[in-house]
Amino acid sequence: MGDRLPGLLPEAGFGGIVGVLIQGFRRAAFSNEAGLGSAAIAHSAVKTNEPATEGHVAVLEPFVDTVVICTMTALAIVITGTWADDTSAPGVQTTSAAFETVVGWFPIVLAVAVILFAYSTMLAWSYYGLKAATYLFGESMLVDRTWKFVFCVFVVIGASSALDAVIGFSDSMIFLMALPNILGLYLMAGVVKREINGYRSRLESGEILPVAEREG
Repeated sequence: MGDRLPGLLPEAGFGGIVGVLIQGFRRAAFSNEAGLGSAAIAHSAVKTNEPATEGHVAVLEPFVDTVVICTMTALAIVITGTWADDTSAPGVQTTSAAFETVVGWFPIVLAVAVILFAYSTMLAWSYYGLKAATYLFGESMLVDRTWKFVFCVFVVIGASSALDAVIGFSDSMIFLMALPNILGLYLMAGVVKREINGYRSRLESGEILPVAEREG
């Protein structure tokens, strides 16, 4: 066993890195939805003469949500050591315990923030699903009410299920949703590049003005 130990260490390290990457990809996709095609449903409802401008806005969302907010949260958990506390419950309660070590009343603020986040997320995904349903079956009162009923049923099921089961199901659905969308991104890459280059060239030539100058 001692002779095999040096060879096992690189394999164990490589396996640990791969495991961290997989977990990171899963949580990142769950957090910012980048590349999944869901947020594009909301951005497509914006009225603008330059679609590229909305694309630039959409790019900022994953950075703020995952790179800034999630990194700050992770640092707070690691620095305070609540990640290693066996008495701390998983999920948002670990974050609450981490901030509570510095600010005693912060769990109340975090609880309100989580409620608002959960409520806004339900509204957003309800809208995404409704737009997908009306695209497939047409806009009608029957489709609208049927989707809202089905969505409310799954909200109750999700709220009453174990956290691991909900996260596992969400990861599976996100993976299935990402496959056709990522394929579509490659197929439409030429169109996207043409739109961005056209917008930037018109911006540099002065044909269109930056938003700040137009509003001023």
